[in-house]
Amino acid sequence: MDVHSTPTNPLPLAINHRNPRKPVLLQEQQPSPSKADSPASSNGKLMERRPHGGRMDVAKLKASEASERKEEVNRKIASQKAISVILRREATKAVIEKKRGPTNSKKLLPQTVLEALHERVSALRWESALKVFELLREQLWYRPYAGMYIKLIVMLGKCKQPEKATELFHEMIDEGCEVSQESYTALLSAYSRSGLLDKAFSLLDEMRNSPDCQPDVHTYSILIKSCLQVFAFKKAQALLSDMVIRGIKPNTITYNTFIDAYGKAKMFAEMESILMEMLSDDGCKPDVWTMNSTLRAFGSSGQLETMEKCYEKFQGAGIQPNIQTFNILLDSYGKAGSYEKMSAVMEYMQKYHYSWTIVTYNVVIDAFGRAGNLKQMEYLFRLMRSERIKPSCVTLCSLVRAYGQAGKREKIDGVLRIVENSDITLDTVFFNCLVDAYGQMGCFAEMKNVVGMMEQRGCKPDKTTYRTLARAYSDGGMGNHAREIQHLISSAEASKKTRPDL
Repeated sequence: MDVHSTPTNPLPLAINHRNPRKPVLLQEQQPSPSKADSPASSNGKLMERRPHGGRMDVAKLKASEASERKEEVNRKIASQKAISVILRREATKAVIEKKRGPTNSKKLLPQTVLEALHERVSALRWESALKVFELLREQLWYRPYAGMYIKLIVMLGKCKQPEKATELFHEMIDEGCEVSQESYTALLSAYSRSGLLDKAFSLLDEMRNSPDCQPDVHTYSILIKSCLQVFAFKKAQALLSDMVIRGIKPNTITYNTFIDAYGKAKMFAEMESILMEMLSDDGCKPDVWTMNSTLRAFGSSGQLETMEKCYEKFQGAGIQPNIQTFNILLDSYGKAGSYEKMSAVMEYMQKYHYSWTIVTYNVVIDAFGRAGNLKQMEYLFRLMRSERIKPSCVTLCSLVRAYGQAGKREKIDGVLRIVENSDITLDTVFFNCLVDAYGQMGCFAEMKNVVGMMEQRGCKPDKTTYRTLARAYSDGGMGNHAREIQHLISSAEASKKTRPDL
């Protein structure tokens, strides 16, 4: 493939992904109603015939529907009241016992408490979820259930609360629930997510020595992923070898985890080796995640020709791209300055009705902004807002960066007006971009005011903020200010402060 020319059809065969926002509406002539199509004959439930030729009493039907609606509303109100009691139980225990009796809080409806618990677990509100679970255990109808504990342990792992997960694991055992491979894996996941690899490996050894709790491919895949996230590649590879020795076949997720990690670390030889091992396994086929990880690895390192060849091979294997695939291609071409190919991908997405996500818009807005094509960048930003896609902090950074490079101070003021009139959550990275943009334009007063804006927004300046300030003062010939900032940075590092005072 000639990577220096725009391919006529660089993408897979057409797949019709229509934009759900733009449905195709077909108008049809409505036939005149006939006896066969009349409501009485087509829907007996609504228009039943009475013996004397009359119809069902519509008033009764309406009354029945109203009753059902009222019952549903009452159930929701009761659930909300019970949840309120749950959350404030400790603070209002005396009031509850006085007004409602000491055993009333132990007679809540199962559905009410379980719904409250499920809601909090799904939202990862671990503190509130544990309070609800504590109340659940006090109910008269409560019976210990290992599945409930496992769900909570998994939640605590995601919230990086390994100590709480351990406590819950032991409480589960104390309540008579049998320890299983699934419960061990949940606790191992909690340890590994928090970087407690020694404890995770110790738990894995316990599982290996327990005949009824042998680790499976899911257990190993979780621990492998945690090892790869901290660049413990040898440990991860040792786990893979142990799987093979024990007769546990890696699955697609296991291989994809390795491919993604090796790709991000630019370890292309190891990545290709794992990919070949995966392809040689008849029971484990690559999927779109395999393709995306491979394309991202080569694309982010500027190896566009290799990326394109891999794309063609995955396409030949019958793997179809998704929106993430196109985002990766757009990002790779944009960062490499290959705007013709980037435009070809955009046209393909439009032709086959792939709906753009906020990631897609952020990628192309940033690419055209870095290229200095402000007209195209602004057009895409307007299109993004017209599609009712809320800009993110990443979007605003791209705009500010582009306007700063072009010396468009009034345009940056426009971005700040958008911020004032929206609820976009800003972070330190955005303000650092703002400091850098003002510094490039020599707007030193505005640049210094950004630090005050950060404090108002609850963002703390970091080393990048002050180094950007120092560089801007130095480039602007304000050596005294630059040296003052550098001295403050050095003092802060020496005393381990997080923020020097200006």
